[in-house]
Amino acid sequence: DGAQRDLYETVRLAMHARVQAEIAQKGVGRSRIVILDALLKLRQVCCDPRLLKSETAKRVTESAKLELLMDLLPEMVSEGRRILLFSQFTSMLELIEAQVQAAGIPYLKLTGATTAREQLVDQFQQGEIPLFLISLKAGGVGLTLTAADTVIHYDPWWNPAVENQATDRAHRIGQDKPVFVYKLLTENTVEEKIAEMQARKQALADALLSDNGSINTWQAED
Repeated sequence: DGAQRDLYETVRLAMHARVQAEIAQKGVGRSRIVILDALLKLRQVCCDPRLLKSETAKRVTESAKLELLMDLLPEMVSEGRRILLFSQFTSMLELIEAQVQAAGIPYLKLTGATTAREQLVDQFQQGEIPLFLISLKAGGVGLTLTAADTVIHYDPWWNPAVENQATDRAHRIGQDKPVFVYKLLTENTVEEKIAEMQARKQALADALLSDNGSINTWQAED
């Protein structure tokens, strides 16, 4: 709502004009960098306006997603949940870290700059620390975190395979609990649109490839 929504619309309109001009001049195939830059900026506004390096964004103090997260986390911790929280943006993890510290929630953090990976994993597996903040790139592979029963994707990755690899840190041999997976999506934004596209592509693939699938549900456009 409010200033965050206004900022999103401002960025969306500006980037839309830029992308359309680039495509008109070079075609879609040669406009990849501009398209990805536009999507990145929109995603950053969805996560927290402070991720966007502009004077206008710095004046926006609201972040609906961060507010929701900080409503969820204390309740989950009080319930005894053990949480893996992934973000693609290490700068976003720093913003979350500040909020978690203010709330007095014990946590660990793993990014590409972390050296003592095994020590952090051991600490979390011992079950005393309820929250593990992990950058998606650093924690997507090579970790076994079966102490977790909750996975939160703060900013869902647009490659579902990479996102699933991260989720699978908790789904390892030795896991004896159900694991709950949450994906935080900002409503009426590019995040929601991409999620819908992913679900549609997955449904098409399942209809074609799965043993019990059927292409009878396909349309001519498919």
